[in-house]
Amino acid sequence: MLNFNTILKKNYIYITFLFIFSILFNQYYGNQGVCPIDSFASFNAGYDVLNGKFPFKDYWTITGPFIALTQAFLFKLLGVSWFSYVFHASLVNFIFTISTFYTLYKFKLETRYCFFYSLLVSILSYPSTGTPYVDHQSAILSIISIYFFILALKTGKSFYWFFLPIILVLSFLTKQAPTGHILIIISFLSVFYFIFNFNIKNILMGVAGSMLIIFIFLYTLHMSGISFDSFYVQYILFPLSLGEDRLGFIFPLEFNRIILRYKLVHLSSVLLIIYCVKQVAKNYRFIFNNDLLIIFSLIFSSWAFIIHQLMTVNGIFIYFLIPILCAFSHIYYSQNFDRKKYVLPTLVIFTLISSLYYGYKYVHQRDFWDLRSADMSEAVDASILSKKLKGLKWKSCLRPKDTDKEISELLEVIEIIKNEQKEKSIITDYQFISVILSEYDNSPSKVWFHYHVNPERGSKHFKKYKKFFIEKFKENKVKVVYIIKPMMGGDKIIENVLDSSCYSKKVFNKMLNIYKILNCNDIKNY
Repeated sequence: MLNFNTILKKNYIYITFLFIFSILFNQYYGNQGVCPIDSFASFNAGYDVLNGKFPFKDYWTITGPFIALTQAFLFKLLGVSWFSYVFHASLVNFIFTISTFYTLYKFKLETRYCFFYSLLVSILSYPSTGTPYVDHQSAILSIISIYFFILALKTGKSFYWFFLPIILVLSFLTKQAPTGHILIIISFLSVFYFIFNFNIKNILMGVAGSMLIIFIFLYTLHMSGISFDSFYVQYILFPLSLGEDRLGFIFPLEFNRIILRYKLVHLSSVLLIIYCVKQVAKNYRFIFNNDLLIIFSLIFSSWAFIIHQLMTVNGIFIYFLIPILCAFSHIYYSQNFDRKKYVLPTLVIFTLISSLYYGYKYVHQRDFWDLRSADMSEAVDASILSKKLKGLKWKSCLRPKDTDKEISELLEVIEIIKNEQKEKSIITDYQFISVILSEYDNSPSKVWFHYHVNPERGSKHFKKYKKFFIEKFKENKVKVVYIIKPMMGGDKIIENVLDSSCYSKKVFNKMLNIYKILNCNDIKNY
């Protein structure tokens, strides 16, 4: 079997191009506009970790710590800047691209097609956001875990089983879903595989990888001063309560929502399904063949991503599945069917056209950031706000047609906050503010979005959330809270948690509310 060094030497031109393109393509689109609630969350979280403030301990979060820890490392290495922030996503985009190339090559697909399909993956995966984002990164890591699983079946190499749980845990520590769905698929198919292909070495390698990554995770919690209880409540229990309600987003099971909306994803796997049906019809023992498990893992994963997409309130981001499914359709059709003259060229054209279409719509038009109708030629150089944002072309989904005024008002607000001498908390979707001021924002939550992120009154987790909220204010001796609007999740942050006797509110202007925190019984009781 060819190792990676051999593949690199034989295909260095292809790999070099994929490296340059996947990095630069994402760097370009990562600078094209923002949607503050999502664009800046990990920017601020990475800065917090860099300065010793950790998720679950210092602020409430329902998203995993892996992106923040990685971003803190990159900030340390490259400096705190928008460039190093976007480079994080660009680097993951390349890792995904080269992982796709490597996997297809190991499945003996012609090199030019490995390059072709991998290139399209680099266009459709991370560039729709361009910046670190939990859904994209967990999806990418989940697919890489699928790659490790199918390579373990294809090659019989034990080290794939060792690294498989490591990738899955890193994906889970990015976001619980879709990782949980992929974990179920891989676990079920792995059990089926080992029932008929028992191999103690492979099993022990998987156990060793699992134990190693769990030990590293628990050690990191300990070294960061994060209690397991805080992690468990914020990252497991509360999201599970949300997941129960979000199951309702899947229903009703309408043909238009599930099939037609994702028709090109489904069409991409048609040849794989035909291959499986033909092989089973020819010999029923094919159900024990590794190729069936490989194809099942790919098709079931695509369905899991569709379910996940339906359960989220985010823009569509899963169209990178098309070149992946088409690539494996190409592999199995070319290796098992004779009539290739028209089918394979049609498959290639289908993949190219659909990828370019979705690339234009969701990447170039910034659809994921709700900037599809924005005129990016009117974007403002964000370095006017801070040199740390150099390179970013400011066009915000909050005020896409009012960019100059938005910038002007932000500058005014930043100056007011900068001059505040009392201990303050900065609560906003514009989470770059504390970073450019080089101070901790004392925000009790990573992101502000009622119900979906922060428990509401009536939630069984609200009491713990309120206790956490007040403890952070008391611990950081917060006297003044600045709430910068607009906020997509609503700006009644203080009102939603504290009794009215605990604060006085001043509406400074259209963009800024200022709260003075009072020493009330509600706070004293905690």
